[in-house]
Amino acid sequence: MRRNSNLLIEPPASATGDIAFNLIIFFLVCASVQPDSGRKQTLPKAEETKEEKEESENIEVQIKRQAVIINGDAVRDEEFFVRIKAKLDGKPNPDEKVVIVKSDKDAPYHYWIKITTQIEEAGGIITLQLEEEQTVMVP
Repeated sequence: MRRNSNLLIEPPASATGDIAFNLIIFFLVCASVQPDSGRKQTLPKAEETKEEKEESENIEVQIKRQAVIINGDAVRDEEFFVRIKAKLDGKPNPDEKVVIVKSDKDAPYHYWIKITTQIEEAGGIITLQLEEEQTVMVP
């Protein structure tokens, strides 16, 4: 007798649902093994401490398209070096000579280089403040 080998054998359709269910369970179990550590945060206190006052005394320089602002006061380019030098000369510790530099997106690069060079020549330590988008989830 001769056998007909042209028949196609398909797995039963009900088995695919079982396989998918087993895979879902497997990945859920593997994913739940890692402990949730979360992001470490330092929550602010209700009281203001001495350290917080010192941090707020850092000089803040904002570089706009054609203007410079020191601690909220607009300064002309010609007098920027004199003003920043006067503010930094009153601070003896290197930790107090930190200058926070913020710049707008449309500020020209050559203008940014000019201002940061003047800050360094006056004895300041430049710290850039970058904006970050963060999503904070509170339980």
